[in-house]
Amino acid sequence: MNICIVGAGYVGLTTAAVLAELGHTVECVDRDEGRIDRLNVGIIPIYEPGLDALTQRNRRDGRLFFSADVSASMKKNDIVMIAVGTPSGEDGAADLVYVRSVLLTLANAMDRYKIVIMKSTVPPGTGAWAKRFLLERGVPSEWFDIVSNPEFLREGTAIYDTFHPDRIVIGSPSRAAAETVRSLYGGIEAEVLLTGIAEAELIKYGSNAFLATKLSFINELARVCDAFGADITKVAPGIGMDSRIGGKFLQAGIGYGGSCLPKDVSALIAASASRDQELTLLRAVERVNRTQLDVYASKLASVIGDIDSSKHVAVWGATFKENTDDIRHSQAIALMERLAAMSCKITAYDPLVSPAIEGVEWKDDAIGAAMGADALIVATGWGEFVEADWHAVKQALKGNVVLDGRNVLDQTKLAGAGLRHVGVGRP
Repeated sequence: MNICIVGAGYVGLTTAAVLAELGHTVECVDRDEGRIDRLNVGIIPIYEPGLDALTQRNRRDGRLFFSADVSASMKKNDIVMIAVGTPSGEDGAADLVYVRSVLLTLANAMDRYKIVIMKSTVPPGTGAWAKRFLLERGVPSEWFDIVSNPEFLREGTAIYDTFHPDRIVIGSPSRAAAETVRSLYGGIEAEVLLTGIAEAELIKYGSNAFLATKLSFINELARVCDAFGADITKVAPGIGMDSRIGGKFLQAGIGYGGSCLPKDVSALIAASASRDQELTLLRAVERVNRTQLDVYASKLASVIGDIDSSKHVAVWGATFKENTDDIRHSQAIALMERLAAMSCKITAYDPLVSPAIEGVEWKDDAIGAAMGADALIVATGWGEFVEADWHAVKQALKGNVVLDGRNVLDQTKLAGAGLRHVGVGRP
């Protein structure tokens, strides 16, 4: 099939590359001409393992194209997939300004029937609003069907997730349109759920809200482990062995971040409030995530003393998780900002990024960042941090404290190097 994907960001690029690999002809479009120019010379603007090779192969084979002419691409393709961002507004609600812009361009470009697929994460009711939007601008109802087809990608494993999804959700009142969208994923082995548009929208939001809830739950339980001298790394697996619960997203640490969970939880709270529904549980999930930084700051102060200008702390990691260059809502960065606000000297290192943060000095390698520090914080679970040469770290540090922000380090190895491991919920 011939597909126009609007939005050359994380979701749009990944989806475009995978659909091209499945044999479709895909044109990924974006109004950012600089981004399109880079893509057309083979420069991928985001880091995602496997995406570069997949993109280059399908460009070479003539199935994947990039363009800044959004309207022209919409005109010539019968399927238009919207994959633009829906950032949080000041009130926490999803800002649909980019979705609205795409729909406006589409309304002006429509000249025959098209299937409009909403891949962007949008609040419940957006599909119905999109239909009204096009009708109000004179697009005949028989010229389009709106289909909700949310993505469930994890940054760092997005290519694998797209080829091996837990499920494919397709929401539309039109069975014919839904079946056409189903056929896009021919060759992928996965259960397909056909449902209504609002249900598909809520499946996406509900999934991310539940994952955030699991993370805040295990972080709160780690605090309880601290109080009773128990080890959360042994408690969590025991809980996860229950098939009703499962072991994924039961990793205690400094809290969740990234482009999805914080935004989607706040957007669901805001969308529900617009219909007079108060989501008490999700507000508590947000509160636990915010206060997780308090827990780690308190842990640090308990072992090195007052955090002030006399202290030097090294931080490994800036991205919100390993295997990505995404720093959106990064708890690692939030922790650095908090320490900097306390006048603490901070030296930092991350394998992919070095964002400008006031009071943070970036180093070229992990050992360089640790040099002369009173304590080291491992804030992102990069493999090179987990497998670090701890004897070299001990030689570099002035102090001997390693604060494990992801509860991923081997306490025995650190102790063998003369280092003091400090985690949350780990005696």
